[in-house]
Amino acid sequence: MLKLDNVKVQFKDQVAVDLNREIDIATGERVGIIGSNGAGKTTLLKAILGIVPYSGRIISDVPMKAIGVHMQQNEYCEMVPIKVIMEMILGHSLKSDPQVQELIDFFDFSPCLTKRWKHLSGGQKQRLTLILVMARPSPLVMFDEVTSGLDFVTRDNLMRKLVTWYAGKETTLLITSHYYAELNNLADKILLIDHGQVVDYGSKEFLFKKYCGASVLTFPISTQGSAIAANHDLIIAPNGQIAIRCQSPEEELSVTAKLVAANINYQRTNHDIELISLNALARQNERKEERKENHE
Repeated sequence: MLKLDNVKVQFKDQVAVDLNREIDIATGERVGIIGSNGAGKTTLLKAILGIVPYSGRIISDVPMKAIGVHMQQNEYCEMVPIKVIMEMILGHSLKSDPQVQELIDFFDFSPCLTKRWKHLSGGQKQRLTLILVMARPSPLVMFDEVTSGLDFVTRDNLMRKLVTWYAGKETTLLITSHYYAELNNLADKILLIDHGQVVDYGSKEFLFKKYCGASVLTFPISTQGSAIAANHDLIIAPNGQIAIRCQSPEEELSVTAKLVAANINYQRTNHDIELISLNALARQNERKEERKENHE
């Protein structure tokens, strides 16, 4: 479906993306491209679309015009109502397409159909592009920071909708985000990049076991919780949390029994993307420090 072979994007002296390896994405895979703001996620999508120059190779069996694209910034004609724009892009009337009608209803977009582009709010502009992308049957779809500009409730509903909308379809998805929780139920593979470089790439299950263990129990920092954690293997956790790595069901049962006895609420996970990211980045930084010390 898509191969990224040592892709590098450089603007004068600044390297925005340098994958420095091959990334193979198969048909039907859902790949979450994660990293902090400025990590190079959007630039990588633009390279795939041929919008920015790059070195290396990008090989795809999907024609460029067949790719569905949702970018953070989009512009449409100001001269005609939104309904006309949508029908021109889709090639048919909105009323004749049940899927489009379903999306219009889902996004509560009917009041916007008679408006001009310049009169739409930021969130409404996002909804328009989402409807157009999701309504079009494309073998490859890219969503760039898909929830940007949307309120929390709409963001949560949208991610649930994307999961059900593409369930059972062979559509390959590339989704950039720095909101890790949003991708937990949608992405099956993770491409983690930092300052334009690949930290790691693989299935959520593989990366979780590699960096976090078989399962992880997280709970708020407290005196009792810290005492329990002192006797177990800890990994990097989100702020205000403790994360215990469990390598077997027996170990997990032992830790949960202690937490329950201490009346500590906890969460159990074996696929959390934020934990993968935190610990993969921590390990990368350790390797950098080791190389620096060896060099000195």
